[in-house]
Amino acid sequence: MSTFKTISSADIKTTKSNLNQLVDFVEEDISGSSTRKKFQVFVTSSGVSAITSSLFHTVYDQDFSLQTANELFDLTFGIYSGSQTVVTASQGIDVNGKLLFSGSSVMMREKVNIYRQFSQLLLGDATQRFTSPFSNSTLERENMDEILFITLKRLFVRDGIKRESFAMRLFASSSEPANDTIGKATNLHVLADHQPRGSVIVTDVGAASSIERSQFGGDVGNLVLANNTAENVGLIFYQHGIVALDMKRAFDGTQQMSGSIPAVGIPGKLKHIRAGGGTEHTAATATDGTATILAGHAHISASFVPHFISSGSIDTVLDHIATTRFSSGSQTFMTFQNNTQINSTLIFCRATADEFNYTSNPTYTDSDGRIVVIDESQQGIQKSFSFVSTIGLYDANEELLAVAKLSRPVEKNDEKDLTFRVRLDF
Repeated sequence: MSTFKTISSADIKTTKSNLNQLVDFVEEDISGSSTRKKFQVFVTSSGVSAITSSLFHTVYDQDFSLQTANELFDLTFGIYSGSQTVVTASQGIDVNGKLLFSGSSVMMREKVNIYRQFSQLLLGDATQRFTSPFSNSTLERENMDEILFITLKRLFVRDGIKRESFAMRLFASSSEPANDTIGKATNLHVLADHQPRGSVIVTDVGAASSIERSQFGGDVGNLVLANNTAENVGLIFYQHGIVALDMKRAFDGTQQMSGSIPAVGIPGKLKHIRAGGGTEHTAATATDGTATILAGHAHISASFVPHFISSGSIDTVLDHIATTRFSSGSQTFMTFQNNTQINSTLIFCRATADEFNYTSNPTYTDSDGRIVVIDESQQGIQKSFSFVSTIGLYDANEELLAVAKLSRPVEKNDEKDLTFRVRLDF
């Protein structure tokens, strides 16, 4: 029969530790058409000028049609309902309380609802506005009205992102100033007086020393430019693994753009796109239902914010951002370290000199109950000993709960006190 020894509470200790893992995503993950999966659930109409779009893109580490593909993160954007972008495009509210918009804007209600969903999740109030920096002081905070949301998958975030480990490389202005072909958009490009300014690094440096917390969103870090830490461009919610980039500041919101994008309207009719200063500019609708963003002159062109993000569908805007604002190549565009919290229970199994020197193995004794000795001349003289190879943990009913295996057997005799430490991680 086995011998049991009760483990006291003094022999049980609990500890916590963190395991950090480096994660990085390359540019071709986000820029590739085969690595970004779209879920097209929105359609304006059934006519030839109908626009179909998804509400978000899921980015994979390889062709998403392959079974080995892993989801990395989701990409979408939203607009605050009280922003100037929404107020300018809005045409009031219908009897059901829904916002009404002009025909020169697309999916504005959906963009507003996405912003509201993230406000509810991270701020606890769907009507609340994101501000940067995330601070109790209202003097230095600026409103984040147009936000690009990057929601990282749990597989990579684990229990959260480590503070001051996040970095992202992006282009504030379009990395391809001419002849962009972006999904259904054609010939969308920046104008001569707004050439690309090169890449910038967005990081959460300084977040460890200035801890910010949201009651609903957990720990929050301010995202700043690496070359100018006084310039806030967004927020990062560490436990949720959500990055919120202010599209006016992380990107060049005033960048002038020209070209054609899918637009709602009857072929052959005119569309009106508002440019800076409240001026309306006419853009002819082609026979395929697309409408030019602007009239083609630099001084009257439309800007990235608010004209492009309100005129383009979610797919059009995300295609443009993914392919031109993060470039395409094998370089890393986003990196961070995740946290995995390990809860451990340490159980100290102690065997005094007079304990566990005997085994219940039936071959340990002969038919007369005497210990089988190695040297017959030592019969009755040689003391018993055993080799410990396994430790079993039992409950009060002597039912086995866990087994710990030693890397090698350890001799136990009446001249040794042994203590075995069993670690249970969860």
